[in-house]
Parts: sequence; C-alpha cells; structure tokens
Amino acid sequence: MRVAVSQFATSSNSQENLASCVRMINEAATCKPALIVLPEYCNTLFTNTPISNISFDKAQTCYVDHNQAWDEALQIDGEFLQEIAQQAKKHGCYIVLNVTLRRDQSRNITGTKQGSSFKSNISVTSCLFSPRGDLINQTDKHTLTGHESDFFTNMSTEHEVVITPIGKFGLLTGNDSMSFEASRELALSGAQLLCNSINTFAIDQSNLHDPTRAFENNVFVATANKVGTLRPSEQAEEDLDCTSVGAGQSQIVSPDGKILAKLTNNEEGFIFADIELTEVITGSETKTNVGLNQKFRPDGTQFSKQLRPELYQKLTAAIKQTDNIEGAPQHVNANKVPLTANVAIFATYKSNEQAIEDVCQYIENNVTDIIQLPELFFIADKTITHEIEQRTQIENLSKQLIEQVSSVLRPFQYLCTSLIIEGVHQAVLINEHGLLATQQQLHFCQRYQWTSLGNELTIIELPLEQGNIIVAMLTADDANIPEIVNIATLHGIHVLLVPFDIQEPSEVEYSLLSRAAENRICIVAASREKSFANHLPTDNASDNIYGKNKVKAQKSTGLIANLTTDPALLPQWRTRQFTGYINQPLVKLQYGKITKAVVHPIAACTK
Repeated sequence: MRVAVSQFATSSNSQENLASCVRMINEAATCKPALIVLPEYCNTLFTNTPISNISFDKAQTCYVDHNQAWDEALQIDGEFLQEIAQQAKKHGCYIVLNVTLRRDQSRNITGTKQGSSFKSNISVTSCLFSPRGDLINQTDKHTLTGHESDFFTNMSTEHEVVITPIGKFGLLTGNDSMSFEASRELALSGAQLLCNSINTFAIDQSNLHDPTRAFENNVFVATANKVGTLRPSEQAEEDLDCTSVGAGQSQIVSPDGKILAKLTNNEEGFIFADIELTEVITGSETKTNVGLNQKFRPDGTQFSKQLRPELYQKLTAAIKQTDNIEGAPQHVNANKVPLTANVAIFATYKSNEQAIEDVCQYIENNVTDIIQLPELFFIADKTITHEIEQRTQIENLSKQLIEQVSSVLRPFQYLCTSLIIEGVHQAVLINEHGLLATQQQLHFCQRYQWTSLGNELTIIELPLEQGNIIVAMLTADDANIPEIVNIATLHGIHVLLVPFDIQEPSEVEYSLLSRAAENRICIVAASREKSFANHLPTDNASDNIYGKNKVKAQKSTGLIANLTTDPALLPQWRTRQFTGYINQPLVKLQYGKITKAVVHPIAACTK
C-alpha cells in the first residue's frame, strides 16, 4: 500500500484551513495513495510555546478565551468534516487529520456565549475517513500539555486499533508519541501502522521518538507536521524566532527505525512511501512480519514473550503504596545531588583472567567515579554460557573479578558489569568492600535462556565524594524494555547503568537515547563492539557532540547519554543555542577501549 504524509500551514480562519486541507489532499492524491495523513490542528492555530522573553506561566496563548476556542472548534457533522469525507470518497483513499471538536452537547444546542472563564468540552481529535467517505474512527489526544489542558479535554479513555481491509491502524496525536505508552497500547492491540498528526517547532519527534516508536513496536509510523507560523499573525509579529514556526520534517518510518521517506524542510508539500502490512502466501492465506507479535530479536527471542505486564503492575503498585505511606522515606533532594559525576566505559579486548587484569590496571591508573563494563565483559563468545561446565568456569571467574577489582577500587569509586553468581546472570555493582549490589536479569532472552529471571528492581543510593546519587542497573535486553526503565525512573533514579551486548544498531541509535530523553535520566551503557554493515545512518557521527571521537559507520557499541542542563541550576554553564531539539540528550558514543565523560545527575532532578 502507498502512504502519503502532508505538511502545510494553517490560520485562525476555518474556511481558509479547509481550503488548505482540500488543496493538500488533492496534491497528495496525485501519487495514488491508499492513505493520506494530515497534521494536528488542521482547523485552527495552537501552540504551547511562550512568546520570546515571556515566562511560560505568563505566555500569551493562541486563544483570547474559551469562547474563541469554542468558535474555532468544529461540529462533528459540520461542513469542514463533511468536505474531508467527500475528498476521501473522491480519491478512494483513507484520510487522517486532526481537528478540535465541540463535545459539549448542551452548548452545541444553545450556542450560548459563556463567560471568559467558562470551559466547554473541546477535544483535540484525530479523525479517520474511509474510501467510502465514512468517519470510521475518532481518537482524542491523550497527552495534553501546557496550555492545552486550559482549553481542551480528553473524552476517550483508551486508544483503539482500527481494522481495515489494508491493515490495522492506530491514531496518535502530538505528544502522545513522545513517550512509549500510547504506541505500546496500540501495538499490543495489533496495530501495524501508527498515523501520527503533530504540531511542533521541534525536531525531537522526527529524529528520535518516531524511529523509537517504530523500532520498539515493529510498526510503521507515518507522521505529518505543521509548517509556517504556529501563532496568529498579530502574535507572530512579536515573536519571530524559530520556536514559533512549524518544523515540518514529515516522514514515514519502517519497523526497524529506518526513514523510508522524509520532507527534510519546513515548507509545504507531501511525501510518500510504499509499505507492506501483509504478505500474500496463497490465494486464501496472508502473513505479516509487521506488528508487536511479529517482532523477534536477532537471537530469535520473540519480543512479545519478553514483556512482563504483571511484573510492571506489581512494581508500580509498590511505588505508589510506599509514596502514600505517611512518613515514608523520600527520594534524595536535589540539593544533595552532585552537580557532576565522572563516568567511564572500559571495554577490554582481552578474555578471562587477562581481561580482569586489564580492568584492574585501568582502575589503578584512573580516578573515575563509576566505571561501566559490558555484559560479561571477559567473555567474547556468549554462546559458551549454554554449557553448564562453562558456566561454572565463568562463575569462578566472576568471584575472582569481585576480589581483584574490590582490592584496587578507591573509596567512592564503583564498577558495574554483569556476572554469573549462583548460576544466575545479573548486573553487579562493586566497591572497595566487594559486592555492593546486584540486579537479576528481568526479561527472557535466548542467549541466556538458562538463567532464572528476577522479580525485583534494585535501587541503589550511591555515595560519591560530592553527594549521593540514585542509580539502577539493567542487563541483557532489559534496557530495551521502556516499561521497566520507566519504573526505575519512578523511583527517582539519576543514572541508569547498562552492561549489555548490542544486538541491533537501533538499540543505541534510538532506544537508549529515547529512554534518557523521555525519563530525564543519564544513561551509561557499555557493550562489546559489533559490526552491522549498512545499518547505521550516514550522519551517525554528527550525533556525537565530542567531535574527536569518530565512529565508523559499520560499528556499533554503547554510549554515555547526558542531560541538557538548566542555567538556573547551574548558572556557571552557558545556555546552549537552540538546535531544533527541546529535550535531546548530550551523547558521547563509546569508542575504542576507554570512553570518558562528565554527566550531570542534578539535571535528572528537574523532571
């Protein structure tokens, strides 16, 4: 099937906006698509961005009051949506667009003007029209941010998958795709294609969150964004910076996170791509490789079988219960958290006893606060762990490692890796006294099919010379599961330590970066180097803010993901110039044997 996404500007005039929608549908229809996706707020103008030099709390919104919001919103059976229905019928295709809808039935009938403080029920709703011109789905925006919650409401409780003859669609709007929950809900319900209507000046979604949502759920993502000013003309004259202009960058992403088609600008236009949601096997039988139930890890692990919803519910409930207990201990306060911490990834090329000696030599010659090693760093070939005799030898080496490393670690210095202890694969944190903390592997994977899985998440309050930080550890495939990282974040962690063994380039390109951005945490993840020819994007090295570390296109390893900083917290640091991102982590890609960086745990306290 052919999918097209369109980007264009809107105004505060509903008739002008309808004309723009019809024009862009007609232009996109020239490529004979089965589906056309249009942006968010197709009938109006709205943005949460404050005018320059005005604080967010005092920012002028796009609406004067609720009456204006109501006046510019549409009736479900009104002329605007009827015309879109006719366009779907005319071109014989599905059309997705997002509009604001009047949901207050009593006011719909009377049409009475209300006081400026009165709030009517108006939803931000994505509508799906069939080739017959029928409105077959309405999905309200779930994540209302900033001033959106002042004017709009969410009338529905869950996302619904729409089953059509050409595939299973899910509708997303705006910030719904900035975190994993909505996309995961749709994927668990069988969605194969996520139609994402957005309205933003930032490029976070197009460059990070869209590919992550596609990769982690094995679905296609078709995103349409606005261009042009996001403010009424009288406000735009006061605020001409780039945060008032739609970023465009509309695109179609494949289930492995690859960009199939993209408008690499913020000008009006459309782009399309041919995708396959089903493969015909015989005249009566079809098969698909798209969807969460069809996602397999490179080692053959079925991804849907890795998920443990009961565990996530249990761990989340335990956090809520603890927080509700009067007098329960609180998380470390921001003023007790150090401004910086020195971290390093050390990846030895040696094995067994020689690898342990190599690590000890590094420790003796460096004063790094936290040293992160890959998963079972002293074992090059993880397949040997399938043999019980080999696991016994690895367990003996694990004990030797703890003894040797703890003897050379200084006070307030720590080492993280994964080991086999008592027949179980687990992440470990070692200090000068020995084994400080362990974290059992939580999710099944074929390469460690022999290990039992843990049912608890270990949260560690880690003393450094400058203060305390809260850390968690995840090993094997665990950090690829956004649900468990989110639970760690609910515990108030500042840093996530990840000893892993990279299986796919997208784990580092998108997943770990997205975990850091969405949860506002620092991540230190170490892996043995792997080759994935032709899988890495050509501009991968440009994502590395430390230009001296050039990463070869065919190689993938780990990373250190740091957080952007708030000048109010750290006034001695210069404010970064706006780069198009609003929440992009600072990244240092693991390269060679030693990769060092300074991270800012205190920035995790600004969630």
